Amino acid sequence: MLSNFSSNAILSKARAMYGKRLKKEDYRELLNCKSVSEVAGYLKSHTAYGKILAGVNENEVHRGQLESKLRQKLFEDYASLCRYEISVGEHFAQYLLERSEIEQILHSLMYLGAGMPEEYLFSLPSYLNRHTRIDLYTLSHVQSYDDLLDALSHTPYRKLMEPFRPVAGVPLNYTGIENALYTYLYDSAFAVIRKYTHGETSRQLREIFETYIDLINVTRIIRLKTAYHESPDFVRSTLLPFGTIKPRLLEEMLEADAGDVLDVMAKSSIGKRCQKIEHTYIDQIPDRVKYSTCRHDIRFSTHPSVVMISYIFLTQIELQDIINIVEGIRYQLAPDEIKKLLTVADYL
Repeated sequence: MLSNFSSNAILSKARAMYGKRLKKEDYRELLNCKSVSEVAGYLKSHTAYGKILAGVNENEVHRGQLESKLRQKLFEDYASLCRYEISVGEHFAQYLLERSEIEQILHSLMYLGAGMPEEYLFSLPSYLNRHTRIDLYTLSHVQSYDDLLDALSHTPYRKLMEPFRPVAGVPLNYTGIENALYTYLYDSAFAVIRKYTHGETSRQLREIFETYIDLINVTRIIRLKTAYHESPDFVRSTLLPFGTIKPRLLEEMLEADAGDVLDVMAKSSIGKRCQKIEHTYIDQIPDRVKYSTCRHDIRFSTHPSVVMISYIFLTQIELQDIINIVEGIRYQLAPDEIKKLLTVADYL
């Protein structure tokens, strides 16, 4: 009885929260905004982000502060859902926290690489500091890679990042660091799925993650071949060690010209699906496929864990689209040009 009650509760709650997502008219209004202040004002007055933005002066808000507030709402949504989902909720909550920690490490590393580590302070999500193993304020004071490693003491991330200590005259291997951190993260996600789910629930969760990782790897192959003309061996070293692409097909993609990779991929079922996805940039394909999958699953799946993770991924995509709108406005792009950057563009 308790299990059935919990299942019904998470299904109803996640779908009710999804019902408060941004609609077509919201995106149209946001695309026509002329400043960060206008975006913040619209979100505050007309959307479910109003509560989290209630104490924010939209006329003075910095884009980093706005993003931090929006991420806080998503974090609170995740916590709320994970409490309802008694089978794997607390374990996925840990995965989501680790994902947030990795994002903060990479942000800090980006600012450090640009020679502006103190800039991290302006986007620091203070709400996260109450939950994370990392002292985020320390990240805003790092002056070197060793300082960053020290800030990550007593976390698993230090050991993952130690092999990438900079060598004089050699560029920092940012891609290698990112790969190591996300390999750790997806290891955690798949461990949760293996240990705490079974049957159709396990299959649907694996499909969401594996499809996304397959497409991340494919787009990474294309980007590294096109923009950097990297060798197959180097590209292979950057790929996430998960997914459903058969080794022989993966090798064929690694050896193909950049323009032929998608044609090779089309030999697989995910490749055929991928070819139907409209995109302006190749990097849009993974999120657009994930959006389509999760949009279907949140409506039709009867498995609480699947509905919960679908909501989480959909809200992450919504946040990224809001950030893309803000960035487009910042660079004075026309609304139609900004729209092309959005994952949800085909649904507007």
